[in-house]
Amino acid sequence: MENSRQLILRRLKERGPATIADLAEYLGVAPMTVRHHLNALLAQGLVRSETVRRSVGRPALVYLLTEAGEEIFPHKYLRLTDRLLEELKASVSPEVIEMIFTRMAQDMAEEYRQRLIGLPIEDRMAALVELLGEEGFMAQWERAERGYRLTEYNCPYFHVGQHHPEVCRFDQSLISNMLEAAVEKDTCVLNGDPCCSFTIELKS
Repeated sequence: MENSRQLILRRLKERGPATIADLAEYLGVAPMTVRHHLNALLAQGLVRSETVRRSVGRPALVYLLTEAGEEIFPHKYLRLTDRLLEELKASVSPEVIEMIFTRMAQDMAEEYRQRLIGLPIEDRMAALVELLGEEGFMAQWERAERGYRLTEYNCPYFHVGQHHPEVCRFDQSLISNMLEAAVEKDTCVLNGDPCCSFTIELKS
């Protein structure tokens, strides 16, 4: 049986943006209870809010799914992605596969790198975490003995990476290219670790 937060997510998925009043009516509970659940979902990054202007009356605050919220529902594209990678790996060498992922990371990093130019090191780390968030990663950084440590608490490529571990090196290459720094991967969720972590050696 689904709990209240799962029902909220399902309601937003099926019918789109909703106000607290809409969700309270849907669940049959008090608006205060809905607000409590929404605060938890906001903290998890599964929903977001925005103000919508109406033709009559005050603007309304509505809630809708984030990309991360959308990802919790089944998607056929995971199966398609898996099949495409299987076909690709059957057609070209491992070296070519590695080159393709490296080039993808370089191209994506180039799009983001302009937003990091000229920033102090720690501002660049904070911006990196924000940019990774746009790609579906929940990450944070901290100082480390050899530079900085970046920790990713989830992996948007986890399901694909289980069958195609080549994908797992993509974020490492992306981080390295974005910061133009040496990046060493210390732990990985595909190896059974609780998170993915990296040591980043940045020049001052």
